[in-house]
Amino acid sequence: MLDFAKGDGLVPVIVQDAQTLEVLMLGYMNEEAWQKTQAEKRVTFFSRSKNRLWTKGEESGNFLNVKSIHVDCDQDTVLIKAEPMGPTCHTGSRSCFGTEFNQNFLLELERIVNQRFEHPSDESYVNRLRTRGINKIAQKVGEEAVETVIAALTETDKDFINETSDLLFHLIVLLREKGFSLETIAKNLESRHQ
Repeated sequence: MLDFAKGDGLVPVIVQDAQTLEVLMLGYMNEEAWQKTQAEKRVTFFSRSKNRLWTKGEESGNFLNVKSIHVDCDQDTVLIKAEPMGPTCHTGSRSCFGTEFNQNFLLELERIVNQRFEHPSDESYVNRLRTRGINKIAQKVGEEAVETVIAALTETDKDFINETSDLLFHLIVLLREKGFSLETIAKNLESRHQ
């Protein structure tokens, strides 16, 4: 149970992108906002300036759909992992903290690839590759791996970075085609590390 008494009826809430883990914003909840967030699965805050409940996205449509909720060990702070339905900040930025680039872009790229799988279009390279079958996708991963090794040994750093980027992109497509995610690989690596 959250301890609303410590903060005069409010608890701080950190919202993080569930996919990329980027911190999107900080807000405050009273008990009513907490209950509404849990019931509707959309982040609702208590606006200290407006002195009322405020569902993020109620005017812009850029809702924060709740994926998971975590309460800290002192029961007085909340971490919400959410799926943003557009920019989080009123300035149009992904994050209220004005990050200039997404440090977890591999996770964002995975989300983009997943969208291409779910909503195929003729203009999409992912869709064109996918229609050629898993053998072609796997072959592309192999080709990019060889090109990465060659670039590491004989070409410029820029060539190596470009080839490594191509390899990671195609590997993400292959993972999706096989029904796996980067999270699956991360968990496997973590279990090996322990």
